[in-house]
Amino acid sequence: MYFKNRADAGRRLAKDLRKYQRKNCVVLALNPGGVMVGAQIAMQLHADLFMLFAERIHIPGEPVTLGSVTSDNSLVYNPAYSTGEIEELAMEYHGLIESERMTKIRKLHMVMGASGEVPRDMLRRRVIILVSDGLHDGFDLSVAAHFLKPVSIHRLVVAVPIASINAVDAMHLFGDEIHCLFAAEFLFDTDHYYDDNMVPDSEGLHKIMRNTPLNWHMDSGY
Repeated sequence: MYFKNRADAGRRLAKDLRKYQRKNCVVLALNPGGVMVGAQIAMQLHADLFMLFAERIHIPGEPVTLGSVTSDNSLVYNPAYSTGEIEELAMEYHGLIESERMTKIRKLHMVMGASGEVPRDMLRRRVIILVSDGLHDGFDLSVAAHFLKPVSIHRLVVAVPIASINAVDAMHLFGDEIHCLFAAEFLFDTDHYYDDNMVPDSEGLHKIMRNTPLNWHMDSGY
């Protein structure tokens, strides 16, 4: 399955989520491309739109991401590694990990700007719709689960245009409800599935999130 752009994918997903229109929802994007997808969903559902800011940390020679630094300065380890493997890597690469962690935290604070991290108080007792432009594994969902752990939410919905089979399994594990338009055993790079791969810079993403409520009245039909 292919899409014209991420907005096209968002509009298609919004059709599957129409039951949540005006139902006290928050759309939480897991990455910049997810903001583009999520903006269409939030506009159709009359929902708030936020992005969960995170930066991945990689270890030399390891093909799988070690973990992610989140906007609250936490380091979330990838569950693809066992506890023993994480302890071994953390000991061997302690200096590198700490250096990367501080670099990523500074970058996150610059990217987040004045808006700061997602206000957890605004998520309480609401339907949370996690959105990405594509999931190759379940790690982004693990990061979101860590962020949402202290929050008492009403329901967790995961909605993505494309995902690997492994990611779909993770969606079932984390979400109360899932929506995936296309799943495959092996996925190419996310950009492969979009004709237009324009994603705004951080300033543009903030503008989209700020302006989404202003566009609720612009397109309420399906």
